[in-house]
Amino acid sequence: SSSLTEVKEFVKRLRRQTDLCNMAKTVRALLNNNSTVTVLRSGLYAVFSEQSLDVTKNLFQDKFRNPKKWQKNIQFKCLKNLISSLTSSTDIRDLLSCFSSDLQTFVIKPSRSKEAFKKQASDFMLKWNLLLSTVGKILTINRTDSFG
Repeated sequence: SSSLTEVKEFVKRLRRQTDLCNMAKTVRALLNNNSTVTVLRSGLYAVFSEQSLDVTKNLFQDKFRNPKKWQKNIQFKCLKNLISSLTSSTDIRDLLSCFSSDLQTFVIKPSRSKEAFKKQASDFMLKWNLLLSTVGKILTINRTDSFG
C-alpha cells in the first residue's frame, strides 16, 4: 500500500514536470517572435492603463478604494515586473529569476515563522491565480490580438 502511494506521488510529479516543460517550450517559442511579444506587451500595458482590472480589485478581500493602494499590492507588482522584463530577447530563465526574486522579497523574507509563511504563500497564490485569470479573460475578450 505504501509503494502504491509512492508510485502515485511519483506519477503526479512527473506529470507536473512534463506540463512545465511543455509550457517552457511554448513560452520560448513566444519569446523568439518579436512581433508577438510586442503585441502582447502592448495588450498587457493597455489592461493596466484602461483600469480594466477593477473586477480583480473587488475579488481581493482588501477593499481598494484608491488606485495607488491596489497598485502597491504584491501580485500587481510581480506582474508589472514580469511585463517590464518581457522582451523578445528575454530568456525564460530571466523571467523565472525575476519572479523568484519578487517571491523572495514579498513572500519568503517577510515571513517570520513556518505558519506565517504558509499563510502568506497561500494568500499570494490565491490572489496571483485570480489576477492572472482576470488578465487572461480581459485579453481574450478585449484584446484578442494580444492573446493569441
